[in-house]
Amino acid sequence: MNNKEFWNRYKYLILFIVIFTISGVSIFNIALTPEKKLPIYSPSMVSPDLVDDELKYVKKYHRISDFNLVNQNGEEITQNNYDKKIYVADFFFTTCPTICPIMTGNMVFLQNELSEQDVMFASFSVTPEIDSVEVLKKYALEKGVNDRKWNLMTGDKKQIYNLARKSFLVVKDNPQMGSHDMIHTENFVLVDKEKRIRGFYDGTKMEEMNKIISDIKILQDSYNKS
Repeated sequence: MNNKEFWNRYKYLILFIVIFTISGVSIFNIALTPEKKLPIYSPSMVSPDLVDDELKYVKKYHRISDFNLVNQNGEEITQNNYDKKIYVADFFFTTCPTICPIMTGNMVFLQNELSEQDVMFASFSVTPEIDSVEVLKKYALEKGVNDRKWNLMTGDKKQIYNLARKSFLVVKDNPQMGSHDMIHTENFVLVDKEKRIRGFYDGTKMEEMNKIISDIKILQDSYNKS
């Protein structure tokens, strides 16, 4: 039997074996690829400099505490506004001349890139005595903040301080400035629908914004599968 006769007789069998082999390898590779999952952060996993002393050794069950603040429209904002929502949070102040403009620009980038997603944003002013509702509204308009997705919040300074130190785990004490003053960091915090921290990101770096978008997709996929 020559090669042509052999091919004509067995070509479908050969094609079937080739396709089956390729498919089998693909299925095998998929089976071996671990499902991507985001960590659930507890205070014990974060630098002690950023965590209140009473929480430093807490290893699980950490949640963002309830809050009651006011946004750029003078509306009362609580955890209920973020109930069952994925959101990104940060701490800032409108008169910050250094990292805050970069952070706000990058948050605007996320807002625009995720405009079709069910994702929200929360920014807490660390100088609420300066950042009144009127100041926040002016800032929001200048920066292109979408009021339906993003709250810039002001209110009781002690409450904001406790949120930063005991919930979001993102600021350092500033002992030279009094008991309720802080040095805010550049961190963006990814929070899931259960009020748990799922990621920390450098809010001044664009590559970190792409990572947030990727991690939000992983988080959304985990909810779709459950």
